[in-house]
Amino acid sequence: MGDNRTPVTVIGLGDMGAALAGAFLAQGRQVTVWNRTAAKADALAARGALRAGTVGDAVAASPLVVVCVLDHGVVEDVLGPVSGALAGRTVVNLTNGTPEQARKAAAWADEHGIGYLDGGIMAVPPGIGTPGAFILYSGPRELFDAHREALSALGRPEYAGTDPGAAALQDLALLTGMYGMLSGVVQALALVRSAGFGPVDFATAKLVPWLGAMAAAVPHYAGQIESGDYTQGVVSRLAMQAAGLENIFRAHEDQGVSTELLAPLRALVARRLAEGHGAEDFPGVAELLGGGGATAGR
Repeated sequence: MGDNRTPVTVIGLGDMGAALAGAFLAQGRQVTVWNRTAAKADALAARGALRAGTVGDAVAASPLVVVCVLDHGVVEDVLGPVSGALAGRTVVNLTNGTPEQARKAAAWADEHGIGYLDGGIMAVPPGIGTPGAFILYSGPRELFDAHREALSALGRPEYAGTDPGAAALQDLALLTGMYGMLSGVVQALALVRSAGFGPVDFATAKLVPWLGAMAAAVPHYAGQIESGDYTQGVVSRLAMQAAGLENIFRAHEDQGVSTELLAPLRALVARRLAEGHGAEDFPGVAELLGGGGATAGR
């Protein structure tokens, strides 16, 4: 039997918060909403959401309180004064932040008898509630299990670990991968544009298929980083890749295109070669970034 009768409160009605509240409404729940700018609740109220006059009224209305505001500073400003009303309830904080901010919020919640889950949303607002959306959660497993069905309205719930900061860390790691890819995409398109090729045609016909094919190597690279052994399954030695990287830089210079986005990579590869790792695979540059250690958060 589902728990669609359990009320939910959503605090924060920006684009993402409004999407979250709308997904809960679509799931058939009683949804109470609150935002510091009250007019942002109008569209949701027209769809059946209950508008709370104060944040205290909002948190008192539901055992499950979902928060999605600008940053953790706003979370503190909004929830701090109503900590007493939150006691015995569960807060799911979907505000983007850092692992340390999540741990601080979890400690505050624990001090006040509040259940706390931290989350990382891996979707844009229009994607909330669609099959492609997923949200990372960290904190007590029993809280995650208790609210899994409600949270499934927003996207596939993925449990990241008991460490309250685990969801934020994995969220930011995923975004790091995304921005790394987008940096390369922007750099590549600037290069082809400089030579008079159409960026759209190049991206559609060549770049997207190429990136898809290269993505297949990611699990292999992950295995090398996990083991710390960069000598297994090497297809292209770092020394060879470094030579190709130099050609990339020369081509950009010849075309008058800045290499600012790529410069840090060039420096890391040069350092790795200087340390005598030219026969290893490219992911060995991870050893220059630090952060090695046992797997955590499970």
